[in-house]
Amino acid sequence: MSSSSLPPEGVRTTSDPPVGATRIVLLRHGQGACNAEGVIGGPLGCTGLTELGREQAAGLATYLAATPELSSPSALVSSSLARATETMGIIADALGVPLVEVTVTQALSELNPGAADGLRWDEYRQRFSAPDWDLDPSVPLSPGGESWSGFVDRAAEALEALASSRPGGLVLAATHAGVIEASLLRFLVGSPRGAAHPRLRLRTAYGSLSEWEHAAGRWQLRSYNVIPSGR
Repeated sequence: MSSSSLPPEGVRTTSDPPVGATRIVLLRHGQGACNAEGVIGGPLGCTGLTELGREQAAGLATYLAATPELSSPSALVSSSLARATETMGIIADALGVPLVEVTVTQALSELNPGAADGLRWDEYRQRFSAPDWDLDPSVPLSPGGESWSGFVDRAAEALEALASSRPGGLVLAATHAGVIEASLLRFLVGSPRGAAHPRLRLRTAYGSLSEWEHAAGRWQLRSYNVIPSGR
């Protein structure tokens, strides 16, 4: 179809993909042991994947390897938490990428729980006063931890830096539901830095993928919460 037969750009609902865009594919890790056991999963509390989580990561890896447009990334990046690095290890193996080529960064990790790290949620309730982030998202989860607003700003800025560092590339990033929600708040909802970010309460599935396209300072959501078939 020629461009002259299309509606003018200013009134089109959809647009052609921009030339030279960076694609950021956010991969939620498989089920973690901390998720299944009700443990607050910071650096201390996260001990990696459950057997189900490994199956979910393997299903995601198989999907990525079998999808031509996703099977040859320019970069693999992972949160530094064990459930994410283990997920990325399974993916890297399926794609034939050595683990030494995976960039591991704390910037894409889930919300830092501070002093609550490693506690069970019932223990947390006994020791600390739980914030209500719907009322005040600026309150930290526990001493030394992040607030919801601070976390959203940190995660969104990490994604902006990642996109800027890989112009025109395809980046697969093993990360967390919170980081994916933060991306939607900043790049889709438009909640600015320093705002009292609302919580979307999304049900982002384990072993799912969500994709962003970044070009000329603009973010466009290509997909959200895609779950590989067969699960």
